[in-house]
Amino acid sequence: MGRYSRLRRIERLDPRTDHERIFWLLTQYEFPWDYTQGVSVAFLRDYGVPRISRLLDRTQEFERAGQKRYDDTVLIAYEMVREGLDSAHGKATARHLNRIHGRYRIPNEDYRYVLATTVVGPKRWIDRYGWRPLCRQETESLALVGRRMGELMGITGLPADYAGFERLLDAYEREMFAYDPANRRVAAATLRVLTGWYPRPVRPLVARLSLALLDEPLLTALGFAPEPRWLRAAAHRALRTRAALVRRMPARPDWWRYRQRPRSYPFGWTLDDLGPHWAQGRPLEPLAEERSAQEASADSKERR
Repeated sequence: MGRYSRLRRIERLDPRTDHERIFWLLTQYEFPWDYTQGVSVAFLRDYGVPRISRLLDRTQEFERAGQKRYDDTVLIAYEMVREGLDSAHGKATARHLNRIHGRYRIPNEDYRYVLATTVVGPKRWIDRYGWRPLCRQETESLALVGRRMGELMGITGLPADYAGFERLLDAYEREMFAYDPANRRVAAATLRVLTGWYPRPVRPLVARLSLALLDEPLLTALGFAPEPRWLRAAAHRALRTRAALVRRMPARPDWWRYRQRPRSYPFGWTLDDLGPHWAQGRPLEPLAEERSAQEASADSKERR
């Protein structure tokens, strides 16, 4: 398989009907590492909003079980798309996620923003540090998969395309980014998770390199000073060098898709493993669209 063969295959697909297929090829074959980095940056962007970080700080999830919290978030998104968003398993995963969130009173606009970070974050990362930029079909697949995830979560007012998600994210951050001590605490806990993947002697350097990749408005909201210009330049050059090397490597063959290897689950996981343990005691609720269908059916029966 040529290096750009899969890209040519993707460009022949229609994101309106094939967005899940494109998303799968993008995340499992073309950019598995880069997509994960983009999602990791999306985590940090969430913490620039005090209302979000205060809630996370109160739960103490990242302080007590930061690696599991990180793994669970990544794996729930994977489980939603693994067999298709509208498959029985995809909808079961959405119900499970809604059960976890149901304990908290989270404004719809915060849900929309967090979802937007998972759409825009990977796109911006890949365009900057991936071995090639995303094509139009890949970009729109991110938005359409994100939109469908949001619908299953009962989020309203969702953008229709990638440009809409990008406008939403930028406008929300201009209005809501502000420093709060909770921002820094949750960000520091997350950085401890991310740096914990590396040998102890290099963890301080990894933390500084991670901060060197963040933009100044986010750093200010998190309470971190910008890294020196030379370190920011070095981090950028290192990632661009990696991109150039990956570009010259053979394409990942179809039989060798990316495998999830969460540190919290060395022997595998089930859907019930994901999320805090207390969530298992909460009832599962129908999805918003299922409730609407049930209500419409009940109204129809009453009219008859």
